[in-house]
Formats: sequence, C-alpha cells, structure tokens
Amino acid sequence: MVEELVAAGVALVSAGAVYTMAAARVVKQYERGVVFRLGRLRPEVRGPGFTMIVPGVDKLRKVNMQIVTMPVPAQEGITRDNVTVRVDAVVYFRVTGPAEAVVRVEDYRFAVSQMAQTSLRSIIGKSELDDLLSDREKLNQGLELMIDSPAVEWGVTIDRVEIKDVSLPETMKRSMARQAEADRERRARVINADAELQASKKLAEAAKEMSEQPAALQLRLLQTVVAVAAEKNSTLVLPFPVELLRFLERAQQGQQVVQQPVAPVVQEAVAPVVQEPVVPVVQQPVQEQLLSPPSRLDVVSGGADSGQD
Repeated sequence: MVEELVAAGVALVSAGAVYTMAAARVVKQYERGVVFRLGRLRPEVRGPGFTMIVPGVDKLRKVNMQIVTMPVPAQEGITRDNVTVRVDAVVYFRVTGPAEAVVRVEDYRFAVSQMAQTSLRSIIGKSELDDLLSDREKLNQGLELMIDSPAVEWGVTIDRVEIKDVSLPETMKRSMARQAEADRERRARVINADAELQASKKLAEAAKEMSEQPAALQLRLLQTVVAVAAEKNSTLVLPFPVELLRFLERAQQGQQVVQQPVAPVVQEAVAPVVQEPVVPVVQQPVQEQLLSPPSRLDVVSGGADSGQD
C-alpha cells in the first residue's frame, strides 16, 4: 500500500514537473509577451520575467521592443528639376503596441521597409536637387511623417529617418564642379577688387600725407631698402625715386624759361654794332659809281687796266 502511494506521488510530481516545464515561459527585459488562447488574443500583455501559460491551449508570442535600425535600399528617381538620382536612407523605429504589431500586420518589419521605400521615391519626385543636397533636415522630417502615419496603426513608432547618400551621374557631378569653381572664382575676384579699392584709398591718403612732408618719402624709401636687405639676397634692388625725376623735369622747364628772353637781347645788341658802320662803307662807293657819268667810268676802268698792265 505504501509503495503504491509513493509511486502515485512520484507520478504526480513528475506530471507536475512536466506540466510546469511545458507551461513555463521566460520573457526578457526588452520583450513583451502576447498570449493567444484558442486563437483569441488575451487583453493582458505579459511583461518581462517568468510567466505561465496553459499548455496546448495558450500560445505565447514574444515581441521585441528595442529600436530597430533598418537600411532602406537605394531608390532611383527623377527630381522635380529633371535630374536622375539614387538615394538611400536609414529608418529607426520601435514597437510601442505589441498586440497591434502582431494582430494588425503580418510582418511589421517588412511593412515598414516597403513603406520607407515608397515614401523615399515620393520624396525624390517632389524635391529638387538642391534640396536633396543642402536641405536634408527638412526632407528627413517629411519622410518621417510619411512613414509614421500608417505605422501608428501597426503599433510601430518611427523615431528617426535619415537620408544617407545621394548619388549623381558623372556628367552632373562635372557640371556642378564647374559651377562651384566658377562661383568661387567670381567671389575671389570680387574680394580682390574690393581689396584693391581699399588699398588704393589708403595709398591715396598716404600719398597726401607724404606730399605735405617730403622727408617722409625718403624715410619710406629707406624702410623699403631695409626690408629688401633683410632677405639676405646677393642682389639689392634700389628703387629710383619718382620725385627726383619730377625735380629734374621742373629744373629743365625753368632753364628753358630763363633762356628764352635772353636771345633777342643779344641779337639787338650785336646788330647795330656790326651792321651800322659796315653798310655806309660798303654801299657808298657803289652809289658814287652809279651816279658818275659813263666817261668817268671809262677813264677809271682804263686807268686801272693800264696800271695792271
């Protein structure tokens, strides 16, 4: 009799152990348990830790509550300004309603992935190329809103959406590079011209100050010589002062002004002295010969001929 009781007790303990092993479940800290009893969803959601279910009647399904990082495959599309691009992104989401994630959608991960790809294509078609390259934060918010709207019904919350990369055709890259280079060159020229304008104004002020003090120009020349000599070169270039050329030019103009009135004075003094006594002496015998009768001229010429003979 005792042996039968012991055997029954052992069998009961064994059955209890088997039942416990079949009914025992462990839910991890980052998981939640959704119980289906005979196919019907139980309202309570099992929290983390040890829990029991009815073997053969209940079915426990664990749902991960961690944030899931899902890469979105690169999608090719045409922007609003007719540029073909390839854009890929990444989606961060988590399950907030375990029962809805299990009941309302067959596979919430696949559903979120497909919705992200569709929304990314839609964003590409509505945006321009400059927005994809420079205003990504605004596009990320729009993409997050488009994915989060249907995902809320699935018990899924979209935490963040980021556009990873925008791939452009090679021709477009070269065109953008030339545009950027031309823009930078334009800004460089404008900055250089502005610097030249400011430098010219300062130089004009400096020249005005130096013109009032001529010694300042010589001091500036000496400073330039010292700066050139500090390079320790074998050749020293000494600039020729422009003021010296101007001084020589003014001196030459003054000499011409002094010599111009002297020339008439010399001529007027020399002309009466040279011509006044010579004209009567040379011209008087000629006039007497012209006034004398022809017989006298013959006598004079004959006497001269005889004398010569």
